[in-house]
This record gives sequence, C-alpha cells and structure tokens, in this order.
Amino acid sequence: MTEPQPLRPGTTPPVPPLNGAGPDSGMTEGERRAIEMVEAAETGGRKLSGFPKWLVTALALAWCAFQMWAAHKGTLDLLTLRAVHLAFAFALAYLVFPFRKTKVPQTTVPWLDWVLGILATGTAAYLILKYPTIANVQGGALNSTDVWVGSGMVIFLLLAAWRTIGIAMPIVAAVFMLYALTGPKGLIQGDLGPRLQLHSGQTWPQVVGQLFANTEGIFGTAIGVSAQIVFLFVLFGAVFDKLGAGDWFMNVAQGLLGGFRGGPAKASVLSSALNGIISGSAVSNVVTGGNITIGTMKRVGYSAEKAGAIEVASSSNGQLMPPVMGAAAFIMANNLNIEYRSLILAAAIPAFLCYAALLVVTHIEALKLNLRGLPKSELPRVRQTLIAGWYYMIPLGYLLGTLTLNPEASPERIALNTILMMMVMMLGQEVWRATRPGDGRRAAQGLKDGVRMLVEAFESGARSMIGIAIATAAAGIIVGIVTITGLGFGLADIVQLASDAVRGLLTSLAGLFPGLNAAQVGTFGAMLTVLVMAQLIALVLGMGLPTTANYILMSALIVPIIAKIAGLDTSNPAQMLPVHMFVFYFGIMADSTPPVALAAFAAAAISGGNPVATGIQAFQYELRTALLAYMMFFNPALLLIANNRLGGVPLGEAVPMILFAFIGLVAFSAATLRFLHRRTNLLQTLMLLVAAFILIIPTHLIWNLAALGLVALVYFWQKAGSRQEPPTPLPQAA
Repeated sequence: MTEPQPLRPGTTPPVPPLNGAGPDSGMTEGERRAIEMVEAAETGGRKLSGFPKWLVTALALAWCAFQMWAAHKGTLDLLTLRAVHLAFAFALAYLVFPFRKTKVPQTTVPWLDWVLGILATGTAAYLILKYPTIANVQGGALNSTDVWVGSGMVIFLLLAAWRTIGIAMPIVAAVFMLYALTGPKGLIQGDLGPRLQLHSGQTWPQVVGQLFANTEGIFGTAIGVSAQIVFLFVLFGAVFDKLGAGDWFMNVAQGLLGGFRGGPAKASVLSSALNGIISGSAVSNVVTGGNITIGTMKRVGYSAEKAGAIEVASSSNGQLMPPVMGAAAFIMANNLNIEYRSLILAAAIPAFLCYAALLVVTHIEALKLNLRGLPKSELPRVRQTLIAGWYYMIPLGYLLGTLTLNPEASPERIALNTILMMMVMMLGQEVWRATRPGDGRRAAQGLKDGVRMLVEAFESGARSMIGIAIATAAAGIIVGIVTITGLGFGLADIVQLASDAVRGLLTSLAGLFPGLNAAQVGTFGAMLTVLVMAQLIALVLGMGLPTTANYILMSALIVPIIAKIAGLDTSNPAQMLPVHMFVFYFGIMADSTPPVALAAFAAAAISGGNPVATGIQAFQYELRTALLAYMMFFNPALLLIANNRLGGVPLGEAVPMILFAFIGLVAFSAATLRFLHRRTNLLQTLMLLVAAFILIIPTHLIWNLAALGLVALVYFWQKAGSRQEPPTPLPQAA
C-alpha cells in the first residue's frame, strides 16, 4: 500500500468527500474502500446520475429546509413533525441505500425500490392527513384501512432498517412483535400461545394501533428527538466540517503533538476528540482523520493493526464528547427529563478522562516500541495554523457557550442560529478567498462556490440522518411492544432471580469470615452480576445496532432492571443518570468489538492490516472505557452528582476526584497492556490492577493514597530496573 505523503508546514490535509473520489484524487485503494464503507453504512452506497441524483439532492435540501423551518416555527404538531421526518427518511432510504451491497456501486434505482419508496412515503403522508380524523373523530381507534396502511408502514420501516442499519434491528423488532401476538387473547394461540404466555396477548390491529397512530410506538420519543433536535446538530456538524473546521482540527492536533514520542498517535487522539464535538459517527471519524493519522503512525513505527486500532478507539470515543454524543445525548436528556445542558456538563468530565487515558495508552505503546515523533519540518506550524483558522471557533464557541450559559434558549434554536451563522461565514469565506491575489477567481465565482459547498453540506447532513431517523423509528417498535406487553417487568423478574442467587451465595460465603459484613458483600455481588449482564447485552446488541438504537433498547429494557435491583428512584435523574451512562458507554464499545466492528474494517482498509486483529487490539485499548463506566456508576460524583442532585459537586472536591480517577485509569491501562515504564511482571500487573479497582469506588482518602502509592511503587521499581539495562536506540522514521 502506498503511504500518504507527510504534511507540509501550514498545509491542510486533503479529506476526501463522502460522495466518493475520482481516480485522480491521490487516495490509495484502501482509502477508497474505507470511504465506500462509510457511504454504504451511513450515507447510501449508490452513485446515482441524471434525474435520480438531482431528486436525491432536492429531497435532501427540502428535508433540511423543513427541519430548519420547523425549529424556527417551534409550534408544529409533534406527530406531524415526526411523520414528515420519517417520510423524508423513507424516500431517501429507498433511493440511496441498495438492498444488496455489491462490489461495483449501483448507478441506477431499480423499479422495485421506486415502488417501495413511494409506498413507504405514502404511508407517512396518509397518517399526516388522516391523524386528525383518527384522534378527534374515531377516538383513536383504527378502521380497516388504517390497519392496512399501518401494517404497510411497519413492513416498509423494517425493510428500510434492513437496508440502512443492517438486519439485526428488523429481527429484534419482529421477535418483539411476535411476542406481543402470543397469549390467550393474542393472534398466536393453540399449543404455542400458552407456552409463551407471559402477558394477556394482543391482536394484530391492537399492535398496529400501538405502533402506528400514537406517540408510544414508531412516532415515540426517540424519533421525536431525532426530528426536533438531532437533525439540526447533525446538520451543524456537516456544515462545520464543510466550512473547513475538520481539516483545521487535524492540523492543530498534528502541530501540537506530532513531534512528541509516538506523536502521530497522540495527534490522532486529539483530532478525534475535537471532531467528536461536531460528529457522532465513529466510522466517518476514522475515514476523515485516519487517511492522514494512520499513515503517519505507521511511518514512525506503529504496526498496521496498532495504528488502525488507535484510530478506531479514538474515533469511537468521539461519541462520548459533548454536545452531540452520537445523537444519544438528546434522547438520554429526554428520558431523564432534564435540561440538555445539564447532561452535557455532566458528561464532560468522563469524556475528558477517557481521552486523557487514551493519550496515556498511546504513550505506553510508544514506549513499548521505542518510537519517536515526526520531524518538526514535516508538521504544520501551530501559530500559523491557529491564525489561519481562528474564526472556526466563533460558531463552536457560540454553540457551546449558549448551550451551557443560557438556560432560556432551546438546543434546537441554538443549533439553528449556529447553522445560519456558518452559512454566512461559508459564503463570506469563499468570496474572500476568491479575491485574494493569486487565486484566479472573482467574487461572483467565490459566491457560486460557496453556494455549491452549502448544497454539498446540506446533502451530506441529510444523508447522514437517514440511518438515525430509520433507527429511531424502528426502535420505537420495540419500545411500543415493551409498553403494551409489560415485557420489562418479566425480564426484571428473571434478572432478579439471578441476582438473588448470587446474593445468597456470596452472603453465605462471607459469613465464614469474621469481620466481613456479609449483607454488604452479597448486595455488592448481586449488583455487580446485574451490571456484568447489562454490559454483555449492550456489547452483543451493539455488534448489530448503531449506538443510538443500542442505547434506546438498553434504556427501555435494561436500565429499569438495574434501577430495580439497585433500589433507585426512577423519578430522580441524579440517581438514574449513572445507569444510563453505563449502558451508553458499553454501547459505544461495541463499535470496536469484533467480529462486526465496522470502524475496525474501515481503519484496516486504510492501514492494510488485518481487520479482525485491528478490532481485537482496539477492544484492548477500549477496556479503559469499560472501567470508566463502572467508575461512573459507583462514583456518581464523576458526573457532578452529589446529595442526589445534578451539579452538586464543589470545585474543590471535583479536582482531586478527577485526579484519582485518572490515576485509576492509567493503572488499569498499564496493567492490561502489561507495560508502564517497561514490561510489567505478574506481581507488578496485580499491583496495578489492585490500585485501579480501589479507585473504582470512592473510599476513604487513606485508601486512595494507598492506591496512588502502589502505582508509584511499580513505577519506581521499573525505573530502578531500567537503569541496569543499556539504552535501546530509537528507530528512524521511514
């Protein structure tokens, strides 16, 4: 594979557009394959031309215009807003997402997809027109025509989900609907019904009524948040990136950290963190940043698998970065009934800790491989880069500042204002560039180019929203079935039996040791059992579901179970936030969990490494994220929760708490990588693990200092041993 060329001082690295690139774009074959993965997974894999291409662009622009108008108006009927949102998603899904992925991109839309797209969009249009009659005249009851149309919407939605996010969601949704139809009053009776009887059963018209014509099914909270808030923030990210901010973030990161030991890996971490502010997509983050960072990591000595894995881990963690957080943050805030700004403030410290620990991981890997950084002559000059793009901070500063400091402004209105600001900036930027000496363009041409860039940004944002809209609608099927059948209570009873069995066993064992509080040991063991089960479920579901859909399912099924076992007050957001963050973090880890991890396959396509080995290595790097999830659950102060209220942690208490949590993450990362200053032996690894586990749960200051002492002891032990070895020469950069 051809290596990417080194960065020149003050230049902007070329980031390929999501629409694909021509043969003269200078990209390697691996980079082209990675971009095709992004298109196939997130923006549609068809390369259309002629009328279908113009239709897709027109629909994308119309969708953006509608969402911006709805945010400006602010009084649109909720079901109408959600149904129009789904109608646009239906139309675009069947146009740009092929049913079967082929090696050669499809350039036409088959006649069957035209038919399916028109019918699917028609079901949403039918509901928009008919809903006032259903609600006001029919009293919410469906007639036979309504049932047929609603049945069609369910089928078309599952087919669209199969195209856009994979087969896992349709299978899970179909199983839930099948479950709803069992029971003595259900559609499925006879021998099978009684065996599956955990509820009274539903008829098909009842199921369709639950899913189709109210706000407790397909048009529930999830798609409501997607339509009201998520779209605008995804559009903000698309416009911000098209403005040039993504390239600027990359240059700043390379200039700041590229020259340090293992610098390209550290630059990858920083640039992914910055891009995570504006993008909630792990795979897109891998492709847009990895085409530079993976090549430079390989140049200084990282293997193809390690370089790809670092990019995967840093890009996946971008979904932890406020304010977007992979779109799940908006749904989480709605589920908890808290202000969005309160959630992003609570999520900021864990996100900082996660990336700070990943920087340590990259440093440890650089020490293991005895690497150095890139020559300063090949890196962007930081001062020049900052001056060249300082104005990118204006919209970002407005967005973050207003979100956190203005309690009166709604998130969707803030995002809308930021988008309008960037539209003016993009036009002005291109006019200014066109009039600079040596550019060769005139102001009119610059204005035309600015309009073209806006159209591309809007189309990119709309296409990125297709999968999110379809996923949230399909997740509404599952949430609606859980509501109508009470399935969550049955699952809670099953998990309760398992946790009670563990509690009894551990209580009996602890009773054999005088001085131990047997009841506390049993309760802790039962709680840990539930968390491990939730962790495994989130990882398994995440292999086939996008992060947002994974979180929706986990919040509907698993979060209430954890709350019940832990005895939490479900009406208190301060008690429930750690549980929601726990399942959210493990859903994100699924992006780098083999064998499905699409981000690992995209990174491997760029690096030329083995995709499974890349995913396994990325999962090892992501283990610190798992520890952080447990830290947040057992130490809610990391989410600024104290005295059962959000934001109740004083600054004087927050600083040492963050420091000890960071030390725990460093100790755990060093233990899992079997390296601190040098390779650790078994005793040193155990000491680091003990220190990390002590710092999971907040204890007395003496215990925290003891954990710090263990880490220091291992470090100085290794330092003393390393003095007795001859120094190893640094490898030369290729």
